[in-house]
Amino acid sequence: MDQNIKTFRDFTEIVQRRKWSIVIPAACICLIAAFAALLLPRTYKSTSTILIEEQEIPREYVTATVTSFAEQRLQSINQRVMSATNLLEVINRFALYQDLKDKWTTEEIIDKMRKDIDFETISADVVNPRTGQPTAATIAFSLSYKGKSPATVQQIANVLASLYLEENLKVREEQSSGTTKFLENEMNSVQKSLEEIDGRLSAFKQKNLNSLPELSQTNMQEFDRTDQSIEQMNDRLRTLKQQEGYLQTQLASIPSDSATSGKARLQELRVQLVELRNRYSDEYPDVKKITSDIATLEKQLRVSGRETISKPDNPAYVTLSSQLISIQSEIDSAKRQIAMLEQKRIAYRGRIEASPQVEEGYRVILSERNNTQAKYDDLMKKYMEAKVAHGLEKEQMGERFTIIDSARLPEKPVSPNVPAILLIGLILGIGSGAGIASLREFGDTTVRTTEALSRVTGFPVLAGIPEIVTWQQIDHSKSRRTNLIVGAIVLLILAVLIFHFFIMDLDIFMAKLMRWMAK
Repeated sequence: MDQNIKTFRDFTEIVQRRKWSIVIPAACICLIAAFAALLLPRTYKSTSTILIEEQEIPREYVTATVTSFAEQRLQSINQRVMSATNLLEVINRFALYQDLKDKWTTEEIIDKMRKDIDFETISADVVNPRTGQPTAATIAFSLSYKGKSPATVQQIANVLASLYLEENLKVREEQSSGTTKFLENEMNSVQKSLEEIDGRLSAFKQKNLNSLPELSQTNMQEFDRTDQSIEQMNDRLRTLKQQEGYLQTQLASIPSDSATSGKARLQELRVQLVELRNRYSDEYPDVKKITSDIATLEKQLRVSGRETISKPDNPAYVTLSSQLISIQSEIDSAKRQIAMLEQKRIAYRGRIEASPQVEEGYRVILSERNNTQAKYDDLMKKYMEAKVAHGLEKEQMGERFTIIDSARLPEKPVSPNVPAILLIGLILGIGSGAGIASLREFGDTTVRTTEALSRVTGFPVLAGIPEIVTWQQIDHSKSRRTNLIVGAIVLLILAVLIFHFFIMDLDIFMAKLMRWMAK
């Protein structure tokens, strides 16, 4: 090959010499690409767009129990819809992949359908109502299915969209009902605990009925009142005893009948004995002496044949005796009342002393009861809110999916990409032709110019013989021109194909081409 290529004419001469090395590979590759674009099976795609709508009722009034983000819920729903059971049902319903049933297993066919389904989320920048900051959120998503039949593709895309809508309603209702059931079970459990605590509290009150904390003030007041009553009874008892002593003194000084001087003396000694006993004990000498005198005098009266004790007939004596008996009866009653009040005071003292310990136990049980009651009230509030939220989901007034763009009947196939195949075939054809021509040119050692010959031999060229054209060469030249025209026509047809594929559907173009060929 001539290594001294300097001008555009040199490149033109090379292209002229190697035109068939360029045209033939380029035409072959372009034809292969055209046949591939024409023969590859057509794949159609239908898409449904689903909008994620917010709940209609403001969240300030009804709080939904479904708290997961839309992205998480979509992924969960996607896994449910893409389960083998659902996809196999769709495959059998529409008789899909019949040509693969004898070649592939069921799992491979299901995986094939999963690959043919395209799931894409649509996000937008929205303002978070909680933080007030803009954030990316999923507001919609699209479902697409690719297949060979446009009508079947449209139907399957609509079926998949319906499955997503149904699964979303099912998931939200299951979550809301599950929340309601859980809160109801928890509320029943807490209610049983509350009833058990109420039973223990009632038993504790029955056991410590008089020592409860709310009775502490009453017990203290009753203790003070009982103490005052005891003091008052003691004062009254002392007064009654004084009255008893006075009456006994008066009674001793009054004869009970018209007795002799002995009896009068005996009565006088008895009065003195009473007075001394009120002041001294029985061991006092005067008390002993008077007691001895009384005994002697009574003995004398008995010896003389007169009774020492006879029925009184003195009115004054009888009156004083009656008063004395009444006073003695009141004294006995006062003593009994004092004894009862003492027992009552002891009982109240026991209640007051036991009150701190009872209060501690009562406070523990009451605190446990209050905490359990607060928990029960909180669960009851949440349970009612969950029931309202469940009703919201059943009425489909919560966050829901809405189809805003149903799957349409596809008019153009999405694959194969005929313009891209033809364009790639044209580029590869031209590149391969240029490559082959370059290889042949670099491997050619023919000397074609006088300058190249002089440079190779080192001698000057004296003369040149022009090319002698024979009739065989003329025929060959005509044949080459014919081939060149045919190649140009082929390239023109490929260019027209590429142009038509860019501006119209392949089916329309093929129909036009068939009508033109029929004409």
